[in-house]
Amino acid sequence: MTRLHFDLENKVVLVTGGSRGIGFAAARAFLDQGAKVAICGRKADGLERAAAELNAGNRLLTVAAHVAKPDDVQVLFDRTLAAFGTLDILVNNVGMNLITSVVDSEPSLWNKIIDSNLNATYLVSRTAARIMREKRCGKIVSISSTAAHRAAPAMGVYGIAKAGIEMMTRVLAQELAPYGIQVNAVAPGMVKTDFSRPFWSDENIHRKLVETIPLGRLADPIDVVWPVLFLCSDAARYMTGQVLMVDGGASAV
Repeated sequence: MTRLHFDLENKVVLVTGGSRGIGFAAARAFLDQGAKVAICGRKADGLERAAAELNAGNRLLTVAAHVAKPDDVQVLFDRTLAAFGTLDILVNNVGMNLITSVVDSEPSLWNKIIDSNLNATYLVSRTAARIMREKRCGKIVSISSTAAHRAAPAMGVYGIAKAGIEMMTRVLAQELAPYGIQVNAVAPGMVKTDFSRPFWSDENIHRKLVETIPLGRLADPIDVVWPVLFLCSDAARYMTGQVLMVDGGASAV
């Protein structure tokens, strides 16, 4: 009988936005699995705090980078390859939202949200894919959102950006399958991170959110990270172009 393999020992993983929230939880989980991990973030002090907490020695690399800027992306990959020699797994986690309607948004705000979510995922994915294409193997997993599937008040631009990420996931899966590269995504609902604190820290909003979730609670970061680990393991070796809904059953209602 064939045994499932979740072994990520010595895999080289890049997690964007890895200094906090889901990205930080992902970095910790990969390190716990024996991987070598590079994380990036825009603020050096946040990366320093993350490095101190993760305490992984030379198995962890931190790089200050704005991944919506091509020059920063190149520096990120140059430093990752210099430190670890290769890249096996990319987790596109960077994202941001500013609460606004599409109609009331200004072009500058639209561009900021699209840049941080969709354009950053494009720039990092294409660079990682070119490395993986030479190796003829690799895994790319992007963090989407249930906002890509269900229009919500004041979440429109964010939802549009995440919907673009899901289409990019399917397109890249097709383009890269001949090279043995798998591209998938996970789409969480509300996750208890600082990113979403304005929602879940309000008792009334929290109660209304939980009422829409069959499992009766908001997700913790690790609830999203475990499906990411699955998609990056050999257990998901025949999956590509897929989006896993990680929402406590909310999309099943």
